[in-house]
Amino acid sequence: MADLAPVLNKKYKLASSENFDEVMKALGVGWMTRKVGGSVSPVIELTESEGVYTLTSASTFKNTEIKFKFGEEFDEETPDGRKVKSIITQEGTKLIHVQKGEKDTTIVREFSPEEVKMVITVDDIVSTRIYKVLP
Repeated sequence: MADLAPVLNKKYKLASSENFDEVMKALGVGWMTRKVGGSVSPVIELTESEGVYTLTSASTFKNTEIKFKFGEEFDEETPDGRKVKSIITQEGTKLIHVQKGEKDTTIVREFSPEEVKMVITVDDIVSTRIYKVLP
């Protein structure tokens, strides 16, 4: 298993986003929330303490935090208010986040010291969001 230490405690800010509105639409997110959600540039950070990982996302719209252990299911409320059962697994420097709910969503976050590439898949719709490390 690859070591995530080089990417822990780094802040990454959204630099580019493709097709995010389409993904939110597929999830049934309302127009106003989509407009606001699509206009902000969140800053994400992954931290770890005693085997428990915390993924935070901070923006002017909403701050979220999920705590997880790899391979253990947990309850999650998504930024748009959906309640889902989630499980996150690790493949190298990729975190595979599966949300089971009314619509299943897969979020793959590939971490590097310079950036995080996040690919969100709902049905056959794919959104790619790139976050760049903050100095």
